[in-house]
Amino acid sequence: MRFKILLLFGFFLVPSVLTAPTEDGAQSLVVSSTAPSNPKESEGEGKPIETVPEVPQIYQMHVKSNIGNRYALTTVTSRVRNFGNKAQEAVFSVVLPESGFISGFIMEINGKNYTAYVKEKEEAKRDYDQAVASGLGAAHVAASARDSNRFTVSANVEPQAKAAFYLTYEQLLKRQDGHYEQVINIHPGQPVKDLSVEVLISESRKIVDLKAPPLRSGNEIGTDKPELDPRADITIHNDTAAIVTFSPNLERQKELAHVLGTKEEQGLSGQFVVQYDVERDPSGGEVLVQDGYFVHFFAPSDLKPLPKQVVFVLDTSGSMWGQKIEQLKRAMLNILDQLNEHDTLNLVEFNSNTKVWNIDDPEKSVWYPRKNSFYYYNEQPDTKETIEILEGAKFPRAYAANADNIKKAKDAISAIKSDGSTSMFGALQVALRLVELERTQPSGSDTIKRQPIVIFLTDGQPTDLLPDEIITQITELNSEAKRSPIFALSFGGGADKQFLQKLAIRNSGFSRHIYDDADASLQLEGFYRQITSPLLSDVTFKYAPTTTSLTKAKFPIYFGGSEIVVAGFCGTETPIPMIDGTGVAGEVSFKPAVFENISNMERLWAYMTIKQLLEKKEASDGDKQNLTKQALDLALKYNFVTPVSSLVVVKPNDTSAVDTEEATQASRFPGAGSYGTGFSALAIAPAFEDLQVVNKVQTIAFTTNVPIYASSTPRSPLEILLDVLPWLNAILENESIQTPKGNFKLGVNETITDIIPCPKTPMDKEGHCTLLHECPQVHAELQTSTKFFDHFCILKNEFAGVCCPN
Repeated sequence: MRFKILLLFGFFLVPSVLTAPTEDGAQSLVVSSTAPSNPKESEGEGKPIETVPEVPQIYQMHVKSNIGNRYALTTVTSRVRNFGNKAQEAVFSVVLPESGFISGFIMEINGKNYTAYVKEKEEAKRDYDQAVASGLGAAHVAASARDSNRFTVSANVEPQAKAAFYLTYEQLLKRQDGHYEQVINIHPGQPVKDLSVEVLISESRKIVDLKAPPLRSGNEIGTDKPELDPRADITIHNDTAAIVTFSPNLERQKELAHVLGTKEEQGLSGQFVVQYDVERDPSGGEVLVQDGYFVHFFAPSDLKPLPKQVVFVLDTSGSMWGQKIEQLKRAMLNILDQLNEHDTLNLVEFNSNTKVWNIDDPEKSVWYPRKNSFYYYNEQPDTKETIEILEGAKFPRAYAANADNIKKAKDAISAIKSDGSTSMFGALQVALRLVELERTQPSGSDTIKRQPIVIFLTDGQPTDLLPDEIITQITELNSEAKRSPIFALSFGGGADKQFLQKLAIRNSGFSRHIYDDADASLQLEGFYRQITSPLLSDVTFKYAPTTTSLTKAKFPIYFGGSEIVVAGFCGTETPIPMIDGTGVAGEVSFKPAVFENISNMERLWAYMTIKQLLEKKEASDGDKQNLTKQALDLALKYNFVTPVSSLVVVKPNDTSAVDTEEATQASRFPGAGSYGTGFSALAIAPAFEDLQVVNKVQTIAFTTNVPIYASSTPRSPLEILLDVLPWLNAILENESIQTPKGNFKLGVNETITDIIPCPKTPMDKEGHCTLLHECPQVHAELQTSTKFFDHFCILKNEFAGVCCPN
């Protein structure tokens, strides 16, 4: 699926209801507030001159995303002010994609900074339970979002006081449909005087096809409207670096709101999109190396698609009645047109029994294990009987995807009806039998070897066997020697998504959720586009024996328009791998190009390793404890909030303890939807007396490691430094920073020529003391304020310095 980032951000007393899907059913970064429309403002920070807002008013909202080598670090900054005469609560709510990891969070309340840190999940949960037991209330904020998780925290803002929230999260961009796409949903709930989005892109290879298409409504998949041109400023610094900015003024926000169909006084409500790709290395991709860590990007071009046998296994049980079955039919009619001339297809539907369609003569279609009789109880033939029936059945063979057969298949799709229960095991057995027949008994003169693909769609839960029994038996049937990838689609809210995810992972595929909305048929078509063009099978990455900590290195299929990414640790050796696979002409090998001194490699490796460990844990029947421990150790080391770690937020004064909840839970508020999956973050509030202790230790780790280029608008040296070192926000006050040795000026506009030796730089070398902004070569090493303090030095008794390599 396309790369996407999702974040619901707002300050509100009553939660907003947002549904902002992308084309494949997920959402992207959402910035939101349900504050009433702001009053007329004078120049400055949103100072009202007519009415006082009933909730803290957002006067500045900035979203900045640094993308370096496909790895995105996004920071959302929002500043609010309480213009009222009494304290009011500001609620900060974040909804993230399942693939995004929070890596930093800071609240600035009434001039004080409160920094979040990462802990083991169960330990943090015990702290939260204790906070609730001691009288602090738990607050849950409802929101709706596809493929998402939610984090929420709130804080009291005193009369006439300001507050600021800084959230950082990280994600590897996923290439889809031949490009990377970042979608940023903007929904402030009011016109915002200082609203901006800035995307800084720095790549190792030439950037191509960079654009900002028209804004999207975000409510469902639709066509672009020219009148929604964002008029984005795209600045190309060189072949590999660019900045895209979107800063609509108040008048433009209202114009866009009108076209998008929302009330002008509620401000802009739409999606800002940035799309790009990079020039490909046809010899086998590129390997980027830094400090012993490497990441290998592999997306070969100029390959012909593999012929494929597609087995469509479609749930037509009673629960698919009505809109679902009609959406399925509509999607399948379009999907069938996407088959290539050398492909073949099998059409299978299942309910209480499984039917393999004979599209030449529908009356001769074959049912398994029984004839066409619907029933709603779990009476099944025994195992021996089903095997005999399966092996003895004269199933229709795969049909060539020519124009005549496509028309007949469409007629069959139009004729399907919903009824009966949901016998999944039998349907999957039949699908694998159809694959086996084509593999072992080629028909007629057709000698083309095809890549089998099973597409399995259901909206319910199995009624013939338990989910774990189905996974075990189907995985055994689909042995490694004859592995056919199974791609599982869950449709609507009744499907067992966990079961389908585990089934797909165990069988070399992946799962997707199709939301039961008006655009469901378009979601299905979008999913099929991802797998319509397999270019290689059995792809294996081979590295030197000295390479360790390697992520997944074997892949059953590489699809056109996507990208395979492998990471590991090579130490001082230069990784020169070989990639083997099978293409249309048989065995093929690739050798990549290698580039050194590239940023972000270690964090990218850690991100990928944690994701794959968690995936293995979900698919595993055993060894879950060891996999969990490995993922947790890495999450704590790199300060990632994951399903096994939690974000602990220390909140001031009398604000409530805050837990997180699944974005799928039904809302307590009218109109809220129920989408997404659970989130791992946990925000807790210990007693106020613990606050000072926690804030003396700056444990949250921020990192960008992405080169910062001049913005299209002038930016101060301090703004540039804060981009690179976001943790400075927590210790900065009036351009001075708080250190263990006292307060010292940052000196961003100073030049000091004194040479003062210091014993140890962050690189373990001798150096000299210099101002922080004058030593950019150490910025990548200063991931936390604690790391900075380890190499802190003083200049002229008043300026904060860092030990810089000579």
